[in-house]
Amino acid sequence: MKKKGIVAIVGRPNVGKSTLFNRIIKEKKSIVEDVPGVTRDRLYGDAEWLTVPFILIDTGGITLQDTKFAKEIKMQAEIAIKEADLILFVLNYKDGICPEDNAVLKILYKTNKPIILVINKYDKKDDFNNSYEYLSLGLGEPVLVSSTHGIGVGDLLDRITQNLPNSDDIKEDESIKVSVVGKPNVGKSSFVNSLLGEKRMIVSDIPGTTIDAVDSSILVNNKKFLIIDTAGLRKKGKIYENLEKYSYIRSITSINKSDVVLLMLDISLPITDHDSNIGGFAFQESKPIIIIANKWDLVQKKDSNSMNKKEEEIRSYFKYLSYAKILFISATEKIRVNKVFDIIENVNQNLKKRIKTSVLNEIFNKAQLINPSPSHNGGRLRIYYSSQVEAYIPTFVLFVNDPSYAHFSYKRFLENQIRQHFDFSGVPIKIIFRDRRN
Repeated sequence: MKKKGIVAIVGRPNVGKSTLFNRIIKEKKSIVEDVPGVTRDRLYGDAEWLTVPFILIDTGGITLQDTKFAKEIKMQAEIAIKEADLILFVLNYKDGICPEDNAVLKILYKTNKPIILVINKYDKKDDFNNSYEYLSLGLGEPVLVSSTHGIGVGDLLDRITQNLPNSDDIKEDESIKVSVVGKPNVGKSSFVNSLLGEKRMIVSDIPGTTIDAVDSSILVNNKKFLIIDTAGLRKKGKIYENLEKYSYIRSITSINKSDVVLLMLDISLPITDHDSNIGGFAFQESKPIIIIANKWDLVQKKDSNSMNKKEEEIRSYFKYLSYAKILFISATEKIRVNKVFDIIENVNQNLKKRIKTSVLNEIFNKAQLINPSPSHNGGRLRIYYSSQVEAYIPTFVLFVNDPSYAHFSYKRFLENQIRQHFDFSGVPIKIIFRDRRN
């Protein structure tokens, strides 16, 4: 499985970090204002260049001055640096190298991570005649950019993709990596403790006890699992404390590096939109997902049909996760906890499942006879040929008369046809329409 690289933008206040962040992720996600210290929190965004995806982190400016939030901002930046595979050290061309730049650089020197020196607010009309001063920093040739006007950003993105670790070259262990995510106090740590058979996590009824993501290895039926317990994800508006901001990005990066995501709910309480939003993080990353309905022992007035009713309730909230498996457990009472390993293995096998091209074409040919494509964008979709291609998640390429004729409802119908013939439960499916003439 390919893991996205993580790139952190670091520098003193008012060098244009947030503008550069927005330029690279192609949206105005970070607050931009020409006042030092506006960006207090780390923000993250998905970026891609030349088919190489990566996660970009924007940080608050590190300052020597004893200003409001200065210590917190420094802590936030150091956390981002710790998470990053690559660091963009940004300077302001118009100011040259300042004492605060050197203070930031002292922090970066200790990381032993690749660093790209970025000189921002550069105008091509200016003669770059002080290159020796920047080379003396020991970070190699700087990249000159104007994040406001987009000058040099393409060159910077080239350097980023060249310096990110190649996931194909990274030899990972054979463990199935499983991240446990959910709101605070849904029982994630109790669940992990039950899986491990020991109290490795601190368990408390106080929300937010788990600050960092914790990795624990376990061997079950000669299969290695790496269980990653993450801090509870609060709503963004409720992320006040610095350690909570840290836990937020750690949870996101944990989802990124996992093979399977366990989305945990407190089933004794009503499901909320925030539960659904957390599942959305894993869905956007195209991760296999298992929904763990915890605290089943606390559900009142149970009968023989209670579990079916609760499953219907979960399905109605997580319509976008129709493929996800659901397991009802009690972590504290250790009810059905160990069944999760069998489900994870099943999902992992489904992830690797391959369908013969001849069988696949037969399925889609019959599908078109049963339910012809509706008219859309001035024409009807016609599938001529299909095949499954090598990819992290099951991916099917359909060669058609015109991809623009594919209505989303018909795409969903075709996905359901695949799922009816083959067990892809727990695993997302990707269908790509290609013009057969190309």
